[in-house]
Parts: sequence; structure tokens; C-alpha cells
Amino acid sequence: MTETAPARKIAFASFVRRALDDARAMRAWTGTEVSRRTGVSRQTINRWVRGDWASDPEVERVVAFCEGLGLNPATAFAALGWDRAAAPRTAATPPPMDPDVEALLRRLVDPAVSAAEKFHIRETIRYLAYRPTLPAEVRKRDEQAG
Repeated sequence: MTETAPARKIAFASFVRRALDDARAMRAWTGTEVSRRTGVSRQTINRWVRGDWASDPEVERVVAFCEGLGLNPATAFAALGWDRAAAPRTAATPPPMDPDVEALLRRLVDPAVSAAEKFHIRETIRYLAYRPTLPAEVRKRDEQAG
């Protein structure tokens, strides 16, 4: 660790805290849910928030944490002071988004839409995103009937 270690710890702790706050506010995830979705233990996340680590966090855990929350790992790497000399990687162009999904996203950020309606939109999306997939034979039967 270098003399900039306290600053790096504070920057990374701030990044993790913001990520957790956003997960709570936007997805209603608890600390346990964040841990489950990212594969990073609550103890590790709590150590990161406190800046209580003697050696740098493992790259794989930082990446898993970021990807589980839909964040760019480069932001976490910057907070940790990693890859400063490397040229920033350009993100791949995301695939085109379905117009209905875009409409839902616009409603979620529209201040005129009530909190209750935003809650129902999020809950419906969450249900659809994490429901189990139907077995192939059921999907084929539904396609033939439909």
C-alpha cells in the first residue's frame, strides 16, 4: 500500500456506499439481496464500506459486485487508483432497446408519475426478470396453441 491508501479507501468506500444506496432506492434490495445478486459476501461489502482492508480488494470480487449491480467496473477501478495509465475502454454499443421498455424507463424517471405507480412498475419488472423459464416442451406447446 502507498501513502495514498487512505484516500483510495475513502474513495472506494464512497463508491460502494453510493452503489448500495442506489440498489436500496431503485431496486428495494437489502444488503443480503445485494450480496446474493453479486456473489460478494456481506462481510466483504461491509469491510469495503468501512475501508477496513489491509490489501487491495480482489479484482474478481470488485467486478462481480459491479456487474451484479449493473455498474461499470472501471468506476470502481478509478476509485481504487487502478489502471490510471491505461487508456479508458470504450463500452460496446448496447443493443437496441424495445420501445415498450424505453417507455417504462421514461415513466420511472418522470417526476409526474406517482411513487406508487413507480413501485408497481418496478415490482412487475422484477417479477418478470427473475421468474423461472418455462421448460422447452411447454414453450413449444404454447407457441403451437397461440
